[in-house]
Amino acid sequence: MKLSLGFSPCPNDTFIFDALIHHKIDTEGLDFEVEYHDVETLNKKAFKKELAITKLSYHAFAYAVEDYELLDAGSALGFGVGPLLIAKNQELAEKLSSFAGQNLPQEFQHLKIGIPGKFTTANFLLGLAYPELQNKEILVFSDIESALLKGEIDLGLIIHENRFTYQDKGLYKVVDLGDFWEKTTESPIPLGGIVISRDLPNEIKDKVNRLIRKSVEYAFANPKSGLEYIRSHAQEMEESVMYKHIELYVNQYSIDLGELGKKAITSMFDRANELNIVPKTEKNIFLIGND
Repeated sequence: MKLSLGFSPCPNDTFIFDALIHHKIDTEGLDFEVEYHDVETLNKKAFKKELAITKLSYHAFAYAVEDYELLDAGSALGFGVGPLLIAKNQELAEKLSSFAGQNLPQEFQHLKIGIPGKFTTANFLLGLAYPELQNKEILVFSDIESALLKGEIDLGLIIHENRFTYQDKGLYKVVDLGDFWEKTTESPIPLGGIVISRDLPNEIKDKVNRLIRKSVEYAFANPKSGLEYIRSHAQEMEESVMYKHIELYVNQYSIDLGELGKKAITSMFDRANELNIVPKTEKNIFLIGND
């Protein structure tokens, strides 16, 4: 049986899925037709039900939960892994940092922010910390730093490997939105998860969940096994940066969400529902009956 599978070309995703798609583990009769896209494209594909299995932002999952269930394996959650809001001007960065979670003075509310997508978890967290910042421009995540340096935007919301490179380019952190979330909730930040179509048979859902878990476990046991594959899809970055990226986003929650991981995701959904910024659902979020 062949299933469509979408994930990003970022090192954390290619690290997770290398063993699965290259049959380094027994895939139990399943094959996967892979598509590589940035996270916002994956979010939109999920809204259209274009993929059987896909990575998406947890924010976007709230809009796709009627059609997909969340797998226990493959997620990106953790402490210290959140998106960063950055600025080109150090003085501006320092001023704005003191207003996270508070009323933002009107003089700053016009600032233009480059964001990696409307439905990204990063944008959701930005809304929690700075709800008054509404002048947003959607950019491919890898273009945000350059747009900031060119003066095309006033602030940038960065994710993935860019959190390791912005300082080298003379840019300044306003706030770590993951740190903001952690202090508010005392739970890891849910960034992205792997979901599977509700239309598939339960035994297939369980099998896919089991295989992704085995793929992650294989990657942890053989961290250099997929190096050339990971490098071939990574943006220009040194090996040390690739593995810093992987270490940040692939952890125990990528093997199994566990109770704390599920609590963090439920907290995010509850908070979003309180603010009326996502549709409400009666559907169960998590995969039922997985082993």
